[in-house]
Amino acid sequence: MHLAMLVLQSAAVKLEPHEAEHRVDVLVDGKPFTSYRFAPDQAKPILWPIRTAGGKPITRGWPLDPQPGDPQDHPHHTGLWFNHGDVAGVDFWGNSDEIRKKQPSHKVGNIVQRSFKAHGSELDATADWVMPDGKPALREQTHYVFADGPGRRVIDRVATLTATGAAVPFGDTKEGSLGLRLVPALEHPSKKNQDATGHYRSSEGVEGEAVWGTRARWMMLTGKVQDEPVTIAILDHPKNPGAPTYWHARGYGLFAVNPFGRKDFTKGKETGSFTLEPGKPARFAYRVLILSRQATPEDVEAEWKKFAKAAP
Repeated sequence: MHLAMLVLQSAAVKLEPHEAEHRVDVLVDGKPFTSYRFAPDQAKPILWPIRTAGGKPITRGWPLDPQPGDPQDHPHHTGLWFNHGDVAGVDFWGNSDEIRKKQPSHKVGNIVQRSFKAHGSELDATADWVMPDGKPALREQTHYVFADGPGRRVIDRVATLTATGAAVPFGDTKEGSLGLRLVPALEHPSKKNQDATGHYRSSEGVEGEAVWGTRARWMMLTGKVQDEPVTIAILDHPKNPGAPTYWHARGYGLFAVNPFGRKDFTKGKETGSFTLEPGKPARFAYRVLILSRQATPEDVEAEWKKFAKAAP
């Protein structure tokens, strides 16, 4: 069964390409949900901004569109993205212009958009992971499905990575891989942000900032954005490499899945790496749920069970 068959399909979802502006807008009943953005200076394609069914943004505005209260850290944390911090020794995670200027000797790569096709509520995009010498190491073919429902938004992101030449090792680092940078309201409360409302909980019952570096089949975050109750959940497909995944989920607003960071996450108790061999593509399927309510762990578990039945 295709992933698209398990989301709520609706004629309300419409994709509007604006190729000259390097984006594809995703609308629900004519109102903005998110945009697929692939401007050359971004260093990677992203979905940004992402909104709830009530129109509230869940993604940080800075550095693309700074909003009052936005923390100005980690400029490479923009919207929803997929990359990794050590691909054959090259950093595709921390690859912003600011980092390049501060560390000119640091080897960074770009994920370069090549083509896309929008059809109905789905988007197919092709990109190359380009090394510092200008040669692609990986071809990424990504299938997006966008769906709506009452108080509900869904993003399926299924990426197929293929080595374009020699085998490509993914190093064991915490800096990866599917990332979402949240608005300040969804951070965990702290001395810097006492008004934050976010709270993590994993499928294994781990809560708060203790979820970092743990393994789980899903992670949920509850909170409020402009008085709208919100639950954001990221679901890891059981057929993904390294499933159940580790989580690079931080209280300051980084909500990330990383199947490759065992050494960092286990403090050296485990090590591991992943090598993409020529002719043996790997597929990474994730679902992002944005619910306009305070969902329960039982709700998210039921969502994961539906997702797990679909072939990625």
